[in-house]
Amino acid sequence: MSLAHLRDLPGRLALVAFALLCLGIAPVRVVAQADKAPAATDKDKDKPAAKPADDKTGLPPLPPEVHTQQTIQIDGKPLHYTVTVGALPTRDSDGKIAGDVVVSAYTMEGANRPVTFAFNGGPGASSVYLNFGAIGPKHLDAGNEGDSPSDPTNLVDNAGTWLDFTDLVFIDPIGTGFSRSLVPEAEAKKLFYSTEPDIEYLSRIVYDWLVKNDRLSSRKYLVGESYGGFRGPRITHYLQAQLGVAMNGVVLVSPYLNPTIESDGLLSPLPWMMTLPSITAAHLEREKKLTPEAMADVIAYTQGEYATTLIKGHSDEAATQKMIAKVTELTGLDPAFVKFSGGRLETGAYLREVHREEGKLGSVYDSNVTSFDPFPFAPEQRANDPLLASIVAPLTTAMVDFVTRTVGWKVDARYNALSYDVGRQWNRDAELRQGSVPDLREAVAADPKLRVMIVHGWNDLSCPFMGSVLTVEQMPIMGDPTRVSVHEFPGGHMFYTRIDSRIALRKDVMEMYAKH
Repeated sequence: MSLAHLRDLPGRLALVAFALLCLGIAPVRVVAQADKAPAATDKDKDKPAAKPADDKTGLPPLPPEVHTQQTIQIDGKPLHYTVTVGALPTRDSDGKIAGDVVVSAYTMEGANRPVTFAFNGGPGASSVYLNFGAIGPKHLDAGNEGDSPSDPTNLVDNAGTWLDFTDLVFIDPIGTGFSRSLVPEAEAKKLFYSTEPDIEYLSRIVYDWLVKNDRLSSRKYLVGESYGGFRGPRITHYLQAQLGVAMNGVVLVSPYLNPTIESDGLLSPLPWMMTLPSITAAHLEREKKLTPEAMADVIAYTQGEYATTLIKGHSDEAATQKMIAKVTELTGLDPAFVKFSGGRLETGAYLREVHREEGKLGSVYDSNVTSFDPFPFAPEQRANDPLLASIVAPLTTAMVDFVTRTVGWKVDARYNALSYDVGRQWNRDAELRQGSVPDLREAVAADPKLRVMIVHGWNDLSCPFMGSVLTVEQMPIMGDPTRVSVHEFPGGHMFYTRIDSRIALRKDVMEMYAKH
């Protein structure tokens, strides 16, 4: 989620958004986990998570790791797999246990099985979104227009799962899911809730899981969504350069990749080039005219005449009026709204305007997902985001029931699908603002076989697809020009909630995995 869009949501609610961040200016550099921390071994598998001697939280140990067997049907064929839920310790710079990271793994028997590590974003989101929404063996229908938070939480076999071609390991960062810090808040902020320590301890969790499960020689992939897409290139590069573990490929889902691209809208055309294509896509979808060909024309206009007209400003009044008329045509918005916006469509204003006649708000994650506006006459949006308001409850209910009842990992703790507290404590340091493009470039340069697929939903205004298009187009070509690619799908930030987009994503990822 673009940080700029936080101004469009109530400050109280902004920390909710798992793709959202707020910036600050207090850099912190702390090593989250020492190299001398021992990796877990087989003999640790059935032990409760260790409790540090100086643990001041008073929390009981988490349960020992548990396993259960399940079967789903994919393309008419049975898929037998093992679900494993347990915790791995993370340590401070002295090697003392500082937290428990809960991991849910789905594995199958078979030679040469790849393994894929999955992270969501926030920071403050657990991995349940990718797990039950996108790629896990079970799927929960949630996050689409008309869905209710009180709908039944029935898990069904996921036709879009990746499990038939890769084992899946879902990692919940500290403070999300059932993962928890075992140190006081001030120390937790230094160890876990800052840009670089976050990358370092999560990279070590990947390393420790591989060692514990004898999978270092497996082909390895990473998928990260939203702020998990920010983590993706950095974890890949850190594993590659510091821990000696190389990924074969990376999938970045609606990534928060390059935050600086949306800054300085008073001068740069880039912030407005981010929003126009996604707003147009949502309009085309409502008109049932959304196609790749139609979007290609929108992208070409955005990169060409629209950008040059914005740069000219009032020096070419005729071009400005032509641009305003074109933007009105593309978006279907009220001509007066576009006129007084100067053809520059600010996200928060748009989300209140697009469905105003119906008394509804659009979601920043997909403006065609709506809810009633309980404060229609307020000067700013005061309600939660429509999509978040509908999705957190069913995902939380489904995951807690699955882990505690179906898998049998009996834990007496709150599950955080989306943690306000992590957002509150997160250090918005200068390192965060740099984004992840430098690490992406370095990782790709260092490994001539590494493949990176960046995937977006057209309607997403939190992490607009146009940002990734422009970012990749400015990267140097390093060998095969298809090694780093951008793919777009109908839908929004969580486009995978739509079955056709989820199936199309699965197909594209299978093709990428087959190449390396």
